[in-house]
Amino acid sequence: MLTFEEKQQIIETKFPELIRKEVSMKRLNYHYEDSLYEKTVVVQHLHPNGNGFVYVEGLSNYEPDDRGLVNIREATEDELITTIRDAIRALSTEENEKEEKEEPIEEVWVNNEGQKLKLLEEDGFFNVYHGSNLEDGFGDYKEAVDYLKEESFKRGGGDSK
Repeated sequence: MLTFEEKQQIIETKFPELIRKEVSMKRLNYHYEDSLYEKTVVVQHLHPNGNGFVYVEGLSNYEPDDRGLVNIREATEDELITTIRDAIRALSTEENEKEEKEEPIEEVWVNNEGQKLKLLEEDGFFNVYHGSNLEDGFGDYKEAVDYLKEESFKRGGGDSK
């Protein structure tokens, strides 16, 4: 798990467009002032204990709570960067443009032995490849991620989109 300081450094160095605002109990919020919507908070209540949330309402790759937030307490550096990048993209894209401009998912997943699998979004399906061989196909992103996690793979080792 990344520490509060590590998450803070990642957010502030990778996303200079976010504005830090201190809130109660030593927590931090990070706002995207160029948001096309009333909502500007991207990272909410980043706490010194490492807990925090990212606003992902309306993004199909995530399962937000009823406030539109996902917890980032256990997020890896790659997961944190990808989630924040997706949140900023959603706040900077018109509703009717989101579906058209969203790039298909292409992620590399690696296990402890260094084996790599590629997760590709193709024609509405999420396919897992070992090299050029199709390993398995899923109807949605969450199913594919659950499968990869069950097989002890973690996102990383390449660019995530």
